[in-house]
Amino acid sequence: MKSILYLRLIQSLHRCKPAKGFTLIELLVVIVVLGILSAIALPSFLAQASKAKQAEGRTYVGAMNRAQQAYYLENGRFANNLDLLGTGLSSQTKYYDYTIATNSANLNYVINLANPRAGANALKAYYGPTKIGPNESAAIATLTALCESRTPGTVGAAGLNYGAFRLGVEGSPTCDNSIAKSVR
Repeated sequence: MKSILYLRLIQSLHRCKPAKGFTLIELLVVIVVLGILSAIALPSFLAQASKAKQAEGRTYVGAMNRAQQAYYLENGRFANNLDLLGTGLSSQTKYYDYTIATNSANLNYVINLANPRAGANALKAYYGPTKIGPNESAAIATLTALCESRTPGTVGAAGLNYGAFRLGVEGSPTCDNSIAKSVR
């Protein structure tokens, strides 16, 4: 009787499937593949985060350009102060500082600036040159452009070449190609 029990025990153990699992080599291969994929994806993810933050600067400068156009139609000159525009835009946000630069005494052209704040130097700066357009009729035309810096970081008003934006000549304003490219 005992031998029959042993025989059945051995038969049942033989019928059981062997234990399944991953070997150490298989686990190492999976970890290496995941590491390579994350090394490829991480820079792309971080670039997308910067682009999302830069959208704020682009939007604010575009709003400042439109507000400058409206201000000029009402007052006959451009505003040299963000508060004068009456847009409710803050001069500082988490990622950008917003200013208006000009070297024109009669304020017939301005450059609206969005410079990355300290600690956000991975972001690009944005410029919005705004000027009076050609007066071909009785209507007043104001012209704008939206420019993005070629490299991340800040370029202050002192570093701007106003002539490169074509502000003092006829025609639409352009971006200073040495530091910026057109966004539109």
